[in-house]
Formats: sequence, structure tokens, C-alpha cells
Amino acid sequence: MNARESIFVDVVAVETLTPLIKRFTLALPDGAPLPPFSGGAHVLVSMQNGDQWHHNAYSLLSSPHDTRQYQIAVRREEASRGGSAFMHEHVAAGTRLAIGTPANLFELARNARRHVFIAGGIGITPFLAQLAEHAPGGDVELELHYAYRSPEHGAFVDELKAGPHAANVHTYVDSLGQRLDLMQLFKSLPADAHVYVCGPQGLNDAVYANAALLGWPKSQLHSEQFAATDTAGQAFTVVLARSGIELEVPEDTTILQAIERAGVKIDSLCREGVCGTCEVAILEGEADHRDQYLDDDEKAAQKTILLCVSRARTPRLVIDL
Repeated sequence: MNARESIFVDVVAVETLTPLIKRFTLALPDGAPLPPFSGGAHVLVSMQNGDQWHHNAYSLLSSPHDTRQYQIAVRREEASRGGSAFMHEHVAAGTRLAIGTPANLFELARNARRHVFIAGGIGITPFLAQLAEHAPGGDVELELHYAYRSPEHGAFVDELKAGPHAANVHTYVDSLGQRLDLMQLFKSLPADAHVYVCGPQGLNDAVYANAALLGWPKSQLHSEQFAATDTAGQAFTVVLARSGIELEVPEDTTILQAIERAGVKIDSLCREGVCGTCEVAILEGEADHRDQYLDDDEKAAQKTILLCVSRARTPRLVIDL
């Protein structure tokens, strides 16, 4: 952990929104403004649990027009790798956390007027800041479709329905038999609309599949996945060629985590196999690619690997670090 590259913030409020989701409000200890951000941005939150560090990326959901505080929401995952459990069990008002500066991998398309958001569960979070950033009736038209499991799991629904964009907010509650018909939605959209989806991989895949059936241009589709694919697997050895460090990567640990625990700093914005920031060259061995960044040909070429989610097919993997 490099303190010079971190912003230390205090947790000033913790709210339980659903049985699984908590909202955390963060502020600088001296009350000064935090760095500016745009809708769709996230921050990397670093948490120390004894000798172990957890690093998780969370979308900023508060208004970009007010940087006196940041807000994030954390869903407790059943198969938590440590971060969400730590946030739910150990973080309270008064806790100090380290965060990175905001990064945005999910911005609205420039020069587009109509933007349609599709959210599943905790995937609602990046859209909250995007809605707050743009007032209704302006140059940008926003429309939200939000699907969730049951009424008690509908985080932010009351706020959305009472907010300025309420007329363009549509909710779908699975337990009540309400289903979002993606095909009908796409058929109802103007040809120049841009569509954004954030949620489970199944929702993301369904959006792209329905769009493809209608010949929707991929350039007008945008996605963000709120949870990485399965990153567990057999243990293996990773060798950092330039530094000569040799590390064991356990079954339940990513390459990135193993390297960080050894005290080596690696840039990684998303930590979910999406952004490509942690891509490095493979010098020896084969990768078990789990990312959504490399295309099929790049994965087959076995030239690079994304350290945050992918593993090794071979007992030993040598990388250019």
C-alpha cells in the first residue's frame, strides 16, 4: 500500500438499505472537497484486516456536483473474497479508509443525446451518479430500467421514484412477476440511442444477445460488470521475471493479490477483468483467461494476461514484471 497514492477518508455514515446492501458516506478528515468525478466513475477502496489488504472497486453513486462527500454502496457477496464482508462487518462511522482517485470506465457516450440505462441488482450504482449529473429537460435524455429480485432488495427505489428523473424510471420486481422485456425495449428505442447495462453477467449477455438479433450497432452498447467471474482454481507458481520474485498463487487468491501481498505495486483500475490496466506479457507458461477485455484471438495467442482475474493453466507462469 503506497500512502502517497492514496486518499485517506473517514466514514461519516453507514446506512442499511436492504438485507444485503449498505451505503457508506466518505469525507476527508478536514472537510475539504474530494477530487472531482463524472457519472459512472468508481474508486478503489483499500481495507486493512490485520496483515491482509483487500482492494475493491466501487461505483460512486453521489452527485458529481457535490464533492464534499463521496457515497458508495456495497453488496455483501455470499462468496466474498474478503472485501464486501469486511465492509459489512468491520466498517462503521469513524472508520478511516484509503481510496484511490476516481476513474471512469463507464462514461456516457459523447455527442449522443438519448441514453438508456439497464440495471440489475447492485448494478444500479453507476447510474445513480449519472442521473444526478444531468437535470431533466437538458441536452441529454436519460431513461432507467431497473430489475431486482424482490421488493426488499430494491435499493434506492424510493429515492429514484421521488427524484427529478422519476418519470423516466421503470422498475421490475422478479418476485412479483414483473420482467423486463429486452426485445420490446430495443424495438421501442430510436436508432441513435446508446444503451448501458450493469448487472450480473447473465443480464449483460442478454442485452447484447437481444441487440444483436435486431442488428443493433455494438458501438452503441456499453457494459460494466459489478462482479468478476470466478477467479478460483488450482494453485500455481508465478515468476516475476524482471525482479526475480517467485510466488505461490493459492487456490482462492488472484495473481494480482499474490503480487500485492509480496509488496509489489501493480496498477489496476477495475480489478474485474474489464479495463485492461493490469495486462502484462507472458514469457513462459499458459494463461487460463477469465477476463472480458481480451478477444478470442488474443486469448488464444497466449501473449498477455490480466492479473486481476485470470489464472495459469500450467504449474508455472513467468510474466514480464
